[in-house]
Amino acid sequence: MRQNDRNYIVSFNKINGESNMNITTLGIDLAKNIFQVHGADEHGKTVLKKTLSRNKLSEFIMNLPKCTLVMEACGGANHWARTFKEHGHEVKLISPQFVKPFVKGHKNDRNDAEAIVEAASRPNMRYVSPKSLGQQDMQSLLRLREGCIEIRTKMSNQLRGLLSEYGLVMPKGLSHLKKALPGLFDRMQNNQLTVMFKEMLEMQYNLLLSLEEQIMQYGLRIKNIATENTVCKQIQGVEGVGPITAVAVAAAISNPKDFKNGRHFSAFIGLVPRQHSSGGRERLLGISKHGDSYLRQLLIHGARSVVLYASKKADARSEWINRLKVRAGVNRTCVAVANKNARIILAMLKNNEAYKPA
Repeated sequence: MRQNDRNYIVSFNKINGESNMNITTLGIDLAKNIFQVHGADEHGKTVLKKTLSRNKLSEFIMNLPKCTLVMEACGGANHWARTFKEHGHEVKLISPQFVKPFVKGHKNDRNDAEAIVEAASRPNMRYVSPKSLGQQDMQSLLRLREGCIEIRTKMSNQLRGLLSEYGLVMPKGLSHLKKALPGLFDRMQNNQLTVMFKEMLEMQYNLLLSLEEQIMQYGLRIKNIATENTVCKQIQGVEGVGPITAVAVAAAISNPKDFKNGRHFSAFIGLVPRQHSSGGRERLLGISKHGDSYLRQLLIHGARSVVLYASKKADARSEWINRLKVRAGVNRTCVAVANKNARIILAMLKNNEAYKPA
């Protein structure tokens, strides 16, 4: 161990000592079992460097005087944020991309924890709001449903490919595949399929039905949440925002006031152009695609349905969409509508207002 590090390490038994009383910011590099903490006083001077196991971390924080705890917004960060808040500490989460520029030397846990504290010392640093248990449940529900849909798609594509090797080509669409499978693995049918392959087809068919049932149950729960949750009911009045998108927004936004304005929220989910500007010359590229890709995808798909039916309407919003579609094309128009919807949603939540069409 280096002598400089030795001078900064403080024993856990001296947690109430003078050096720990001066800690104002504590950076924690999260992991599965081993955690590195880095403490700094109000002047930014390092007063603590310590490695803790998972079992000792909560005890350490519980005995620590009230201070600001800063972590990267990564796996497990929301759980630890809720745990540390119960002990009376202020908790802040920073996106890993904003911490990386402050890492000194080689990447290791000690340098990462120090970089977190250094990033938190910047007055204009952007933070991520920790999720509550309710938001965590909503996000888990959406992720599990999406995972089941992906598995169903992979299964159907795999079955189509395997059946084509037996000379059986299925029409497009999941409904056609489900309708055809029972007849294919029927033992009484003479379709040149072996008994072994028919047994495998039957197992896959049963698994496909099980996935369909799970997806349906998840969908019902999402509809129930969208009906009961205040935020979801409020924003579903926006054209292009359905129950799934509403639940995704409610899961993503802990406090609308964390965003300065609607543009910051649209930038948070990657619906603003990337820039490659220099020398006073601005160059805008495609959208940045930062933040929650699932929420961005839902907003764009919802906007696509709005753009599709705008040609049949004559209101001011539809006329703007139709003009933009002629000038910029369908895809760019869909992104523009998604961007506008994101701004409208944040304005509604910040002002606690219902949707007011132009």
